[in-house]
Amino acid sequence: MSSKRQEISGAVHKMLKRARVARLATLDAGSRPHIVPVCFAYDGKLFYTAVDQKPKRVTRERLARLRNIRAVPRVALLIDEYEEDWTQLWYILIRGKAKLISNPQECIVGAPSKYAQAHTQRRRHLQQSDRV
Repeated sequence: MSSKRQEISGAVHKMLKRARVARLATLDAGSRPHIVPVCFAYDGKLFYTAVDQKPKRVTRERLARLRNIRAVPRVALLIDEYEEDWTQLWYILIRGKAKLISNPQECIVGAPSKYAQAHTQRRRHLQQSDRV
C-alpha cells in the first residue's frame, strides 16, 4: 500500500458529492475489525466524519470507533452506491490514518449542503455551548 496521496479524478469527485453514506472500518487494539456507517464530508484533501448529537448507548469516549482510532489509527473508508442495474455499481475505498479532532472549529468547516440538517444542529449546539 502506497503512503502517497493519490490524485482524485473529476469523475470520482462527482461520485463523492453525490454519495450520502460511507462505512468506516477500524481495528481495535487486538486487531479485531469494527465497521460502522457514517456520514462524511470531503474538502478536496481530507475526509471528515462526525460524532453527532443523536443519543448513543455509550458515552462518546467509549464509542468503539473512537477507542479504536486512539489505539490503532489505521482506517478504511468505503463509499459505494448500489443500483439494481449492476452496470451502475461503484465504490471508492480510501485507506489511511485517522486523527481525532476535539476542537469543533476545525471540524467540517463548510459542510456540504447534503448534510444541512446535521450542520444546522451542530451549529445550534455550538452556539448554545458558546453561551455557557
